[in-house]
Amino acid sequence: MTSTLAPQPVERAKPARTREAARRRTRVLALPEARWAAAATVLFLLALPLQLTGVPAWIWGPLYALSYVTGGWEPGWEGLKALRERTLDVDLLMVVAALGAAAIGQVMDGALLIVIFATSGALEALATARTADSVRGLLDLAPATATRLSAAGEEQAVAVEELQVGDTVLVRPGERVGADGRVLDGASEVDQATITGEPLPVPKERGDEVFAGTLNGTGALRLRVERDASDSVIARIVRMVQEASETKAPTQLFIEKVEQRYSLGMVAATLAVFLVPLAFGAQLTDSLLRAMTFMIVASPCAVVLATMPPLLSAIANAGRHGVLVKSAVVMERLGQVDAVALDKTGTLTEGSPRVTDVRPLPGSGLDERELLTLAAAAERPSEHPLARAVVDAARERGLDLPDARDFTSAPGVGVTAVVGGRTVAVGAPARLADDAVGPAAELEESGRTAVLVVVDGTPAGLLGVADRLRPDATATVAALIRLTGTAPVLLTGDNPRAAAHLAAEAGIDDVRAGLLPQDKLAAVKEMEGAGRKVLVVGDGVNDAPALAAAHTGVAMGRAGSDLALETADAVIVRDELAAVPATVALSRRARRLVVQNLVIAGVFIAGLVVWDLAGDLPLPLGVAGHEGSTVLVGLNGLRLLREGAWQRAVAGGDG
Repeated sequence: MTSTLAPQPVERAKPARTREAARRRTRVLALPEARWAAAATVLFLLALPLQLTGVPAWIWGPLYALSYVTGGWEPGWEGLKALRERTLDVDLLMVVAALGAAAIGQVMDGALLIVIFATSGALEALATARTADSVRGLLDLAPATATRLSAAGEEQAVAVEELQVGDTVLVRPGERVGADGRVLDGASEVDQATITGEPLPVPKERGDEVFAGTLNGTGALRLRVERDASDSVIARIVRMVQEASETKAPTQLFIEKVEQRYSLGMVAATLAVFLVPLAFGAQLTDSLLRAMTFMIVASPCAVVLATMPPLLSAIANAGRHGVLVKSAVVMERLGQVDAVALDKTGTLTEGSPRVTDVRPLPGSGLDERELLTLAAAAERPSEHPLARAVVDAARERGLDLPDARDFTSAPGVGVTAVVGGRTVAVGAPARLADDAVGPAAELEESGRTAVLVVVDGTPAGLLGVADRLRPDATATVAALIRLTGTAPVLLTGDNPRAAAHLAAEAGIDDVRAGLLPQDKLAAVKEMEGAGRKVLVVGDGVNDAPALAAAHTGVAMGRAGSDLALETADAVIVRDELAAVPATVALSRRARRLVVQNLVIAGVFIAGLVVWDLAGDLPLPLGVAGHEGSTVLVGLNGLRLLREGAWQRAVAGGDG
């Protein structure tokens, strides 16, 4: 190892970047849409009880007026700007309907309509801002600076953006890698879970590839930069998330077309209701009253309220059981999925290594308890995840661990210590002893990571370490098969043998292992291209592009990365994997109730409109019918708030 790898102080500008990262998250009230919506809601809630208790109108009237202004000026202004582009949107139509309601004395109905649409706009703005925050925050995984080595071996701290292909970079123990590159000298273990999802640090030595943003272990590495900062794996993940999110735009365009046609149709119909009677000699007041009545009974807020209660009730019920569904649109989309792709580490599994096998070798003279005691005592001073797994296994079995002396750790090799007068070495079989390669291969064939224990220079035994399936993984896979009709696909960056072993335990046949983020994204796009509506469940940064590209993305919340949590459409807060099929089943029931409510709302609106056009619908009766239909569909949707609705979903029924 060259002298360049010796630890030397280098000035780094990380504190400022840390402070910058802490400010990246947008606060709710920092958004003007949220401030205006909050003001409109407060004013409405102040005016409503005053009106209902008979207080004079001059007291509550100005409060309603201010609610109209604070909640309606922004969508109204945007609607007027859209008119200049010869476009008419529903937001402007709702403002006009609210003003029309106020003009004929229905001030409270108009104010409620304003508050609903202002709140909806604020939530949409917040979701957009938070997603942008998370994508920008991903770049903080890579350090701000790196230590570049000159041809003479001199060190210089430079911004990672200044690194060029071919530069030599020094990465000290505990530092994050500043650029994608290849190891020129040194040995270490690198935690690259953010990129590949592998649960354990990966040994790196001369010739191995490393990625920007991954965390170096106890050794020092000298790297040759192979990609510009703008083309690193981390940077490409950012671009893929943004590009995949944009693929949802066609759905938004379809909605905008529907809004446009509905808006134009309603305006034309209202004008006709007003002008046609005038042409035949009707009184101006009568024509205006009939037109305002038509605008109220034909108002789309009835349809909106017919749609929202079931979805919001399902969201609230899921939230009580640890599932955060980010919007009503997401809750509806969850029920449409017909294919599922699962990440392995941290999603299908617990995400932390555990000792599964303790195997003394013939002739060692040790039993399982003695072998594990020696290994755990030697590993106790180490911070390596494998070491923690060995020590935890000994403690779970109630073993007393003697003190270790002369502890040493060699990156990529293992640890050595003197325990009870005996020299104990624990590490990778291929590096410590060829005699144990056969038994180690047997463990690795079954999906375990083999760890060799050598006592006084003689191989004494093997430990098998593996990431365990979640307790509810098998039941979850079975439930997803019942809901979608097909078995989930396993997408993982882990090695094929470990992935195949765990997949077989969970009941999954289609296993795609050794995948980088772009490979997971390609797999999801392939499934989507075949006409499937894919639900992706993951937890890491490496899952974010697939989560964004999928029909619906769900993140595991407890250990999920910030980017995965922000990119996903829903988050399993309690890390209960069984909540995934339960939420899908609940969504399907909510979608059926939406259809029921739309039929109810449509019948009421059509009946009232026909009555107003063909007969003489009194305004109070029109308002009562319109509001009565919204109450009816609201109560129908609230059925999903009951505990029984979640229990039926957990039991596997979506009816």
